[in-house]
Amino acid sequence: MTQSRETLFCLSPRYRLDDESPWLEGIDPSRHYWVAVNGDKNLTVAIPGLVVSSMSELKQNIRQFRALQPEEKMTVARIASACTIHCISSNCYAVEDQINDAQVWHLFDQETLDSLLMTAHPDWQCAPSDIELGRKLLLRSLQEATATKK
Repeated sequence: MTQSRETLFCLSPRYRLDDESPWLEGIDPSRHYWVAVNGDKNLTVAIPGLVVSSMSELKQNIRQFRALQPEEKMTVARIASACTIHCISSNCYAVEDQINDAQVWHLFDQETLDSLLMTAHPDWQCAPSDIELGRKLLLRSLQEATATKK
């Protein structure tokens, strides 16, 4: 008798604005997208979002995203982090992330990812309830910095 070794395979749904499953926890003031992975509120990640310094830079980034063709990618660079958006097909995009030291891809349709990127608009303001998410991210960063010093 042979014993097969099972590996965990996680099939991610494609997140859409009209999902019945509440996957978007919020967007904090620093434009991190807080996503409940597969709708699981116990596994929430903060994906670094687009930040720009001008309207022309926003327009340039949105045009670049909308022009992506299958197998092309773009990087959203931040001061302390970055994320890569992969165009899978005409209406399917993947955003790279790390969860528990494993690379995962969050799948989005074009309308949803476009809407998330538009929060980079200089006049955009997060919901008052999402300010706490920013504090949570800062607390996580401080805990990680303390853990690495030990």
